[in-house]
Amino acid sequence: MSTRDTVRAVLDQYGATYAEEAGIRLTDTPAPLWQLLVLTELLSARIDAGIAVAAAAELREAGHTTPERTRGTTWQERVDALVRGRNTRYDERTATQLGDAADLVVERYGGDLRRLAREADGDPREAARLLQEFPGIGATGASVFLREAQAVWPWLRPYLDDRVLDGTRRAGLPTDAEEPAGLVGGDDLARLAAGLVRITLLRDDEDLLG
Repeated sequence: MSTRDTVRAVLDQYGATYAEEAGIRLTDTPAPLWQLLVLTELLSARIDAGIAVAAAAELREAGHTTPERTRGTTWQERVDALVRGRNTRYDERTATQLGDAADLVVERYGGDLRRLAREADGDPREAARLLQEFPGIGATGASVFLREAQAVWPWLRPYLDDRVLDGTRRAGLPTDAEEPAGLVGGDDLARLAAGLVRITLLRDDEDLLG
């Protein structure tokens, strides 16, 4: 299979972003960027990615669509939504972190994470540093956010971190990030990154691209 064919197979079989899976229609506007941050908080917890996605969807259905709306909820309301989303192991701590994250987005960025992008001034490393100021988000979580955000923040592209490059090796793609990235349109880079991350989660005996 050629490199181009392998990339297409990754997109076809695994290429839904985590935001898409959680029902987030990601655009460069405040509400969906906040919802992506919520998803990042959940994916940063030590729980299965599927549970994190389900919890993010439940929070959105419960009205946590903006930092202001999350800020207006009680801690118990956030816990209850997380439990409904099956996040039963880390619900209390995560509920606290989501409230603190909403406070930070409102107070520092005026409720708009595009201001974080402007503060980063085109530097993905600075964006990662700023994201790690949110409670519960470390280097891994920052990478999750930036992998997904490159769908609407072109200045990040290509954002293919070490986790993605692990997936390129397992899929038999060149480990030079520029080569597979050059085979897809910019709008598909987030999908390619998500697909390659999913490949790293497959069992060794699973057929990757069958």
